Amino acid sequence: MIDRIWFGHSRLYLLLLPFSWLYGLITWLIRFSYRSGLRAAWRSPIPIVVVGNLTVGGNGKTPIVIWLVEQLKMRGFQVGVVSRGYYGKSGKYPLILSHYTKPEEAGDEPVVIFQRTGVPVAVAPKRKEAIKALLKKYPLDLLIADDGLQHFALKRDFELVVIDGIRRFGNACLLPAGPMREKITRLHSVDAIIINGGEAKKEEILMQLRASKAVNLVTGEKKPVEELISVIAMAGIGHPDRFFIMLAQLGVNIIKTQIFSDHQHYTLSILLPLAKKSQSLCMTEKDAVKCKAFAQTNWWYLPISADFPFVQSQKLLASIEELCHRIC
Repeated sequence: MIDRIWFGHSRLYLLLLPFSWLYGLITWLIRFSYRSGLRAAWRSPIPIVVVGNLTVGGNGKTPIVIWLVEQLKMRGFQVGVVSRGYYGKSGKYPLILSHYTKPEEAGDEPVVIFQRTGVPVAVAPKRKEAIKALLKKYPLDLLIADDGLQHFALKRDFELVVIDGIRRFGNACLLPAGPMREKITRLHSVDAIIINGGEAKKEEILMQLRASKAVNLVTGEKKPVEELISVIAMAGIGHPDRFFIMLAQLGVNIIKTQIFSDHQHYTLSILLPLAKKSQSLCMTEKDAVKCKAFAQTNWWYLPISADFPFVQSQKLLASIEELCHRIC
């Protein structure tokens, strides 16, 4: 229903517009309070790159964070990542991730980032507390804030916005009448705009998501995903159809698809009935980190990576590198 209102042609959004105006007013007041000095935004002693979006839902931030970390590491930078840790609940904050940290504690996306990159990752409702914890323990040159575009309490040195290239901004209304966290005009003040799929406009950088080999959750075996037999595909992400379309384009024999809510909490009793022993249950990496404790031998996940045009990607990285040298 919500997708139909936000991205379809339903006019039911008109009933929600008064709430959107209230949301917009509150957001403007919060941002104005920091810009005017009524509230003090905190400045990190090392550069902060924020990766965020203007809409709710999965736009592809996590693959971009991973790509940035890997690229900057190759350029000699010591990189850390901070996050709010949505849908994670820890007994204490800030929480610095380790190999024993569970998604229920830190959130699924920070765990994926930590496991893929191996760099220091910390989560806290107040990002500055996560940053302070990392800097106390690690000699870092640069920090990437995952999904912190609207966290005005944290000053940032570089803002990167991710946009779903297929759905874009829907009806362009603020929450709850539309999917927007901020107005589209916010794009005028950011440093880089990345488009996930679709067609990039002028000044936008096109990103394509590339799939790696499927990985078995129990054994760690890797094989081309198209070799999986009788696949039941499941996804608990912001835009699950993107995952299913990718599998179909790779030639996967999909018997059935199953959609879960974003950040879904899984149990064995929920997932076991989805696939028979003779079938393969294929999921996203974000889902997989929450299932490894009770995974079955016919469960697989598909890692994906961000891919960019060479010239544009090198220009983006050069801008961040120049920023680091200037500030440091």
